[in-house]
Amino acid sequence: MPPKMYAELARWFHLITAPEDYEEEAAFFVKHLTDACDRPPQTVLELGSGGGNNASHMKAHFEMTLVDFSPQMLALSKTINPELEHIEGDMRTVRLGRQGRACLEYDAVFVHDAVSYMTTKRDLRATFKTAFLHCRPGGAALFAPDDLVETFEQKVNTGGHTDESGRGIRYLEWKYDPDPKDTTCQTDYAYILREADGSVRVEHDQHITGLFSRGTWLQLLSKAGFDAEALPFDHSTLEPGSQEIFIAKRPA
Repeated sequence: MPPKMYAELARWFHLITAPEDYEEEAAFFVKHLTDACDRPPQTVLELGSGGGNNASHMKAHFEMTLVDFSPQMLALSKTINPELEHIEGDMRTVRLGRQGRACLEYDAVFVHDAVSYMTTKRDLRATFKTAFLHCRPGGAALFAPDDLVETFEQKVNTGGHTDESGRGIRYLEWKYDPDPKDTTCQTDYAYILREADGSVRVEHDQHITGLFSRGTWLQLLSKAGFDAEALPFDHSTLEPGSQEIFIAKRPA
């Protein structure tokens, strides 16, 4: 079962994480995708596009195609990105093409934190294969996982937003690693949801995400055919060195 926030609670997603909050990181991703490609990218495939927050900024620079497994999240993304192509699909298995031809190739492939839901090496290998098949020679893929073994920290966060109607959400996020011997960690969310009429309810949501070493990422990306490197994710809200991205170039 998918987490509630990507299914029955999807209409609250933009109040958990507002599109306008993504301007800084989207600019970071645009720069690094552009720098990694052998020529300025024009077409970008985003796998695990979610509510379309990054795309709402990145579409000013690229022609984007958005893929996500959740129809509810795709519907939400369409409210802020109506001009973009949205496709329902799993990043591990989706193959975009026309009438049995080879996969459509894009100048670049972008996979934000949705890649964190790949909880096994098999999942990662499948995702990297999808990215490689859809990336043209000389192009690049960018992956932005939430955590690596080397950077993981147990933490508690709070946040949320309220819209003009008075509908709002406040949440408590508790991330921890119940079993350091496996390849996953766990985040529990408590949501306080207030409707515009003032009625309030509380929901619990649990997210199981992958936790792999930097070496594992680089090894699997290399086996998929990419030339890959890890880079610090520079953002004003993050401690330096607390998060990393992976740039994976497909040889020309």
